[in-house]
Amino acid sequence: MQTFKADLHNHTLLSPCGDLDMTPDFIIEEALKKGVDIIGITDHNCTRHCRLAEHYSHNRDIFVLCGAEVTTKEEAHCIAFFETHETLDLFQKFLDEHLPDIPNVPDIFGDQVQINEEFEIVYEEPKLLTSGLDVNIEGIAAKVMELGGIFIPAHIDKMKNSVISQLGFIPFDLPYDAVELSKHGDKEKILQEHPYLKNKMFTRASDAHQPDTIATAPCYFELETRSFAEIRKALHGEEGRLVKL
Repeated sequence: MQTFKADLHNHTLLSPCGDLDMTPDFIIEEALKKGVDIIGITDHNCTRHCRLAEHYSHNRDIFVLCGAEVTTKEEAHCIAFFETHETLDLFQKFLDEHLPDIPNVPDIFGDQVQINEEFEIVYEEPKLLTSGLDVNIEGIAAKVMELGGIFIPAHIDKMKNSVISQLGFIPFDLPYDAVELSKHGDKEKILQEHPYLKNKMFTRASDAHQPDTIATAPCYFELETRSFAEIRKALHGEEGRLVKL
């Protein structure tokens, strides 16, 4: 097995709360400088910068996990990742269909722009991406599983916008692959308060919105090689693969 440094939760400038310096190429470059081997691209309710991030990873020693940070109807944040461009596009269609028609106000919430390789703006999302979808957490998890994705409740230790803060617990029948802690999240404290999580794999991530926060809360994957299938195995502790905080 090999050990790979990972940061699975990063926002580009497409997220309204993302710094305008957080272009996909900058995130890849900064992650490489910090020794990151696996990087997750997880804009709020949007996957449109994933392929550009993948482009900048070509012929470089880093693996990009493509997905989004989804806000459920309950205002809980969850991470979803997908293996192929086809499933990523199908999930983007699902997001577009279920994101409420609440307009973004850039002067208040921030710009929501998609760029190309020439740093030209090619799309500006008119809906506010930080809104909650009109689908509950069970429905979103079911869609992710239908598409063969990975589903991870985000920063479960936070007092706002986590599944636990919004619902009081993680539903026992919810299908999910692992749970995420924030930078200062205490796994032992969480397990004392929620012992039903004792057999779940924990990840940790930076939830980076600014350049200086990339890779400030990594976790480490024990894998044979970097691939979507290997990462899924690690999240379930299968065949010797695992995640270390």
